[in-house]
Amino acid sequence: MKNNSSKQHWEEIYEVKDTTREVSWYQNNPKTSTDLILSTGVDKDGSIIDIGGGDSKLVDKLLGLSFKNIFVLDISARALQKAKNRLGEKAELITWVDKDVLDFDTNSRFDIWHDRAAFHFLTKEEDIARYVNIAEKLTKQNGHLIISTFSKNGPKKCSGLDITQYSENSIKKVFGKNFNHVRSFEEAHTTPFDTKQIFLWSIFKKSIKN
Repeated sequence: MKNNSSKQHWEEIYEVKDTTREVSWYQNNPKTSTDLILSTGVDKDGSIIDIGGGDSKLVDKLLGLSFKNIFVLDISARALQKAKNRLGEKAELITWVDKDVLDFDTNSRFDIWHDRAAFHFLTKEEDIARYVNIAEKLTKQNGHLIISTFSKNGPKKCSGLDITQYSENSIKKVFGKNFNHVRSFEEAHTTPFDTKQIFLWSIFKKSIKN
């Protein structure tokens, strides 16, 4: 399932660009992600995974809040290395996963599955379905799925790649079989270039099956 062209694309992005100034998704303070994670009431020992986390500063925030079981997954080894370099010795407290999410499997199960960066790059139905199945398998019962995608009012491409835009109804159709929808809302993200991108944030809770 590994997409070598996709991996190469992201390795090149993280090699040549300053991710604090030259990529649209950069946030110095990932406040919405942090607030939504805290809103679930997850315990500080709870397991949290950031899908497509790269060198996002969300991991810094979670460490600062004393979370102890943090995973960061990214298809780009360079992105993960940038985060490790920034964190220094604290990087040893994190479980780093250099992998395409569509190839991801683990014995771990997560209280929080967070994705602000990866899901909307999936444009094929079979890849979207595979992602949903992986997220469902690896999220604990009563665990939360926090997904941010480009909304119908947002960009149609990112980093030169096609993306899938979502509305509240369409994201509910994708995840609604195995997760209960809690809420969705749109938010304008200001890029380092001072432009606006409209994201759709959605929170789901894993259904309990009899």
